[in-house]
Order: sequence, then structure tokens, then C-alpha cells
Amino acid sequence: MVTADTPVKFDRRKLKDSTLLELYMNILKPRMVEEKMLLLLRQGKIAKWFSGIGQEAISVGVASALNTDEFILPMHRNLGVFTTRQIPFNRLFSQFQGKPGGFTQGRDRSFHFGTQEYKIVGMISHLGPQMGVADGIALADILKKDKKVTVVFSGDGGASEGDFHESINTAAVWNLPVIFIVENNGYGLSTPSNEQFKCKSFADKAIGYGIEGISIDGNNLLKVYDTIKTVAESLRENPRPVILECVTFRMRGHEEASGTKYVPKELFDIWGRKDPVHNFEKYLLGEGVLTEEIIEQYRAEIKKQIDDGLEIAFAEQMPKPDTEKELCELFKPFIAGETTPSGSTTNMRFIDAISNAMKLAMRKHSNLVLMGQDIADYGGVFKITEGFVEEFGKGRVRNTPLCESAILGSGFGLSINGYKALVEMQFADFVSEGMTQIINNLAKSHYRWGQNADVVVRMPTGAAVAAGPFHSQSNEAWFFKTPGLKIAYPAFPSDAKGLLLTAFDDPNPVMFFEHKALYRSISEDVSDDYYNIPFGKARLVKQGNDVTIVTYGLGVHWALELLNENKDINADLIDLRTLAPLDTEAIYESVKRTGRVLVLHEDTLTGGIGGEIASLITENCFEYLDAPVMREGSLDTPVPMNADLEQNFLPKERFKEKLMKLLKY
Repeated sequence: MVTADTPVKFDRRKLKDSTLLELYMNILKPRMVEEKMLLLLRQGKIAKWFSGIGQEAISVGVASALNTDEFILPMHRNLGVFTTRQIPFNRLFSQFQGKPGGFTQGRDRSFHFGTQEYKIVGMISHLGPQMGVADGIALADILKKDKKVTVVFSGDGGASEGDFHESINTAAVWNLPVIFIVENNGYGLSTPSNEQFKCKSFADKAIGYGIEGISIDGNNLLKVYDTIKTVAESLRENPRPVILECVTFRMRGHEEASGTKYVPKELFDIWGRKDPVHNFEKYLLGEGVLTEEIIEQYRAEIKKQIDDGLEIAFAEQMPKPDTEKELCELFKPFIAGETTPSGSTTNMRFIDAISNAMKLAMRKHSNLVLMGQDIADYGGVFKITEGFVEEFGKGRVRNTPLCESAILGSGFGLSINGYKALVEMQFADFVSEGMTQIINNLAKSHYRWGQNADVVVRMPTGAAVAAGPFHSQSNEAWFFKTPGLKIAYPAFPSDAKGLLLTAFDDPNPVMFFEHKALYRSISEDVSDDYYNIPFGKARLVKQGNDVTIVTYGLGVHWALELLNENKDINADLIDLRTLAPLDTEAIYESVKRTGRVLVLHEDTLTGGIGGEIASLITENCFEYLDAPVMREGSLDTPVPMNADLEQNFLPKERFKEKLMKLLKY
């Protein structure tokens, strides 16, 4: 077992002098950059810094050992990954200062970015989600039959997150060539290891997943380099995941402002003697590979690169606020033209239309992968993917473990590595297990660093089926307020098919809601062709002059039922079809003509989408209104299971009363 007392013993094996010198240059770079950054921090020229001093051997060993076309997913203390991958210093320094020359145009900081050019996918502040992304990247390599590995970093503190378990478990089940590196530096911010975990070594955790676990001295550059080289070569030929614990120590604070008072001083003395840069330098001098002259030469070269990079970065102007640019770059550009269906039709139930759309999309997009619980041989709990395995195979129709976060992260990873992904939530309620991936990875990646998330998340949703509080929620509002997501919520089979096909064509993340109560209760003639319905274009189901009803999903059918029973009510019935983007033009046009509007949704009234729509109408159509904007939704309680209680919870009857009240106003 590697401990602080384990001496650093280098073994060059058969490495050439030139390789050793390259490794020395690689490990010297991040140390010198850090020393400069700490100076600039004290001078107030940068705002924040997460130091990796003392841990450089891990980052440098990993990046030096891998092929340059293999993805690395680093964290805060992995500057050596970025410098070893030869990212120009001026771009790194611009990134640290929030300038356009960086990778996020001032929209994010430090290493919170990715770059396809250098095959690096940086972290987000929520520790752990990058591990599921690594799974997806590796899965794409497997599907492409590319013999590559993916390396993802975690700290010992981050290894306490659920994503750690989910992602390793998924990689183990799918035999994905991922090296999960745990940088065990003894502390998660100020919390010591004995308050984080009970295991003696993170390599011991591997046995629980049925995979290999290795623990090495993370301060020994040659050991890290050789281990990664050896393991990577093995994984390329025999794909499988490996946990690699690198035991090390953080010589400075979690970030500079936090200090190190919580760390016993004697630990700095012990680990200071294991400094990865100084020890490797001393070793190479003893081997006769390195000389004082070469050290001076290397330091001068790196200093010049740093100074030149800083000069460029400091001269660069801060980004100028541009509202139009900010909004336009939220999504990868995509225009879906409306396709008029032609040819033969088939009478399809809602569920049939969904299945048909998925089958057509799988045939059109050979890089589309479906993932979800029980969707393969079993065909899904609603049988939507029944028969898909026979046509498309288990490589593209994948049963998943119960790991929503890891699978959603895998969807993002697939997108990064050239694939499209569909992730099915068995029930929309279960999406809460994967909120970080959706809200902070899928929704923000294009805005942050230009990487689109080509992921559709299918959401079987809604009540009226007596399924209780955990299988009946309407949770579309959770995502409605999150910039960077598109939301579709069709009410008819033909719309379900056309919108889902558009969702698959769209390279941006789409939350696709399907009401379970509609699956087998409605049907219509639907074109057998592949056709598109653009997002942001509502459907005028009925036209009238007395009142406007704005709704979506099951609400459309409640409204239709009421209007069919009350022929004297002359109403515009607007089916929104998509909630983001929202067709405000259709809403305003109708309201200006009728002067009265009622917004209906199945979601609970408080915090539902209807409040936002009502506000928009009041702000933009106030002078046309003949009555207050009214809205109706479900009770502000969880969804009850008992059928009578559920009907009371739902707004169907209250909607009728509210509409009559509005008409009499």
C-alpha cells in the first residue's frame, strides 16, 4: 500500500534519454506556470487559482502516456494535462482571465471548458458528472471500433459522489475502456480522508464492480507514465474499465483563499520530500540525462513562453456584452423546415407514432444510440422499443443499469464523440436522479464552450392513470426555466411523430414529454413518411372569437371534450406542442382577437408554466384584454394514487368552472 512514507524510486526501464527529457520538460511547465499564476494572484491580476503543486506527476504522466487523439477529462488540479497537450499559453491565460482568446469567451473560468482540438473535456463544479461523460466517449469508440481509451479524473472527495458509483458500474457492465483515476491527496477541501471514506485504498473498491484496481505512488512520474502506458495498451485490445488510485498530496489550499491551516504541518515536511518535480530532476541529474545547463535552457524557454503568452493575454480586451450574441450562441444553429407528409397513412395510436418515429430515426441516423432501462429485449415498460433489438442490435439499443445520471452523462459523451443519443426515462419522475447532467452539462455546454449535446431525453409523464406520487408527476416546469434546453410536449399522434423526428435531427438537447394517458387512448391517421414539425410553432386545434384557451398535452383533450359538449362556446384552442421555444406569436395573435384567455396545464398551479404565459400575455396584450388573464392547474399537492383523489387533484373540472367564469366576466 502506498503511503506518505513510501520512498520515490524511479525505474526508467527502457525509456530513451529523449523521452525522459520530454517528461522533464512536461512536468516543469505546469510548475513554472503555477508559480507565475500565484504571483499574479497576489498582484490581483487573476481572481482565483486552484493549485496542483505537488500533484503534477499524475497529470503529466497521464497526458504524456496517452495518444493525442484520446480524450482526457481532467479537474482543477490537472494543469499538466493542458500544458502537456500543448495548448498555447496565451489561450490558457486568456481563459483564466475570462477573455475571448480562451475557450469560453469569458463565460466560465479556469478549467471549466473543453476543446475538441486537444481532446480535453473539462469539469464542472459539481464533482463527479464528468465520469459518466467519459463512459459515453468510450462507448462511441467501441461502436466505431476505434482502439482507444478514455481517462477521467476524480479526487478522493469527489469519489464519494453517487456519480462515481454509477459511472464505474456502467463502464463495468458495458466493458468500456475507461481509466478512472482517483487522485487521493488526503483532503476534500478541508475534510480529511478519515471523514470521507473507510476504505484503505480506492483500488479496493474495484472488486465490488468486478474490475481491476491499481494503487500507485502519484508523485512518481515514471510510475504514472509506465502504468498508464501499460494499462492503456491492454484496454485498447481488451476493452474494460480500470480504477487507478494515485496517492499524492496537495501542497497548497483547495484554492488559495482557503489556506492550509487545517492540515498538520508535519505532513508538508513529509510530502515536501516527495516533491515530484524536484525528485525527478534530481534523478535525471544522477542518471546523467540532465545537466544544469539543460535545466537552465528549459527554464528559459518555458519562461519566455509564459511571458509571451501573458503579453498576448493581457493585451486582449475583455469581451463586450452583446445580448444578441449571447442568446444566439445558447444553441448550435439548427433550422427544421416543416415537411408536409405525403403518401400512405396508417392509423396509429400515440404510442405507435412514437415507436414509428424512433424506428425511422434509427434508420436515418446510423450514429443514433438508444439507452434506457429494459428497452432492449423487453421492449421497454410501454413496449415502445419492442422489436428494435432484432433490427438494430444491442450495440445501438442498450439496456442500462439503474444509473440515470451516468446514462445521461453517457449521452453527452456520445455526442462529444460524434454520436446522437436518446435516453429514456422509464418514468419522467425518475429524471430527478439525473438533474445535474441535464441542467449543468447538456443545457450549458454549447453556451460555455461550443460543444453541442445531441441528446433527446424521452419523458413518459403525467397523471390520470392512478399511478401515485412517483409515477405521475408533471415536471416540465423543472426544465422550462433552464436556458439551453428545448422542450416538446405533443398532444396528438401525428404531432408526436413529427416533433420527435425533429428532435432527433436537432443537434441540441431536447426534453421530449409523452403523456402516458394518451399512449393507447387516442389515435389518428399518421403519415408513414419521415416528416418534420418545427419547434416553436403551435397548433390551432379549434378557432373561435369569444375566448382563447392555451394548453398542451392532456389539457388539449380536456379542452376539446368541454368544447364538444358545449357547442355554444366559440373558442380558439391553442395546442402549444413545444414549450421551449414557445410560440408567443400565435398566443398574442389569438388573445388580441378574442380579448379573453385561460391558460390550462396539468402541472401544479403554483410555479407551473401557466404563470409565465399569463405574465407574457399581460405584458404584451394588456390593452386588448376584456377580462383578467386566468389560469388553471392541478392542486398544490403531490399526485395521489386513489382514482377519486387523483381526479380531484387534476384541474379538469375546475377548468370548466374557470372557463365559464371567464366567459361571464
